[in-house]
Amino acid sequence: MALLEIRELSVRFGGVVALDRVSFTVDAGEVVALIGPNGAGKTTLFNVITRVYRPSGGTVTVGGLPVSRMSPHHVVRHGLARTFQNVALFKSMTVLENVIVGDHIRTRSGWLESTIPMPSAVKAESASRRRAMEMIDFVGLSVVANHPVAALPFGTQKRVELARALVSKPRLLLLDEPAGGISHEEVDSTSGLLRRIHNELGVTMLLVEHHMQFVMGISDRVVVLDFGKKIAEGSPTEVQRNPAVIEAYLGAA
Repeated sequence: MALLEIRELSVRFGGVVALDRVSFTVDAGEVVALIGPNGAGKTTLFNVITRVYRPSGGTVTVGGLPVSRMSPHHVVRHGLARTFQNVALFKSMTVLENVIVGDHIRTRSGWLESTIPMPSAVKAESASRRRAMEMIDFVGLSVVANHPVAALPFGTQKRVELARALVSKPRLLLLDEPAGGISHEEVDSTSGLLRRIHNELGVTMLLVEHHMQFVMGISDRVVVLDFGKKIAEGSPTEVQRNPAVIEAYLGAA
């Protein structure tokens, strides 16, 4: 069953066509990679899914519901989380505090309870900290839980952002270049972590990535964009052998 369905999606910025009638699906339990040269429309597509941009045409549905009828906040409540190419963390806050922010959608206490230390608010805060620590431990960052994010290496910050996304218990996780800007050793470690997230937490994934070895090693299917159009879709092996992909993205021999 399709958890994410993209149908005839188009986005125009003035005279520039960023996406041109793109269609594909992501089934529950899949890991799908979205690849293509810079400017192909990958991040634009992520921004439409998460309601940052409005499409010029076409539809996006998550769990059968159109995202056009949701606010960005309700998209998250509906089971979708995202990481960014350039990490979007609160640098003055600790790792734990950043991950707790990702758990805010679970907090049921009202304004009065949050302002005055009522028992229900104290209990909710304690539960939120516990869930945040569970995700911090899952991504292997327990030893730096109380460290300011700004003092941590970029690869570690990416894991903090991943923990913050996971604490909301997403059904679908959008990953924007999870292997970007990190060392070869960190790429291997990140690949293993994403496999654990997929296998142990049952999270469906759509990822944008330029690191081809990473993509081919983790993905069930690959969708290829070029100048806003879908030019190929298939298994990693099929995409690697596709002449259009070789010419547009991997480079002609």
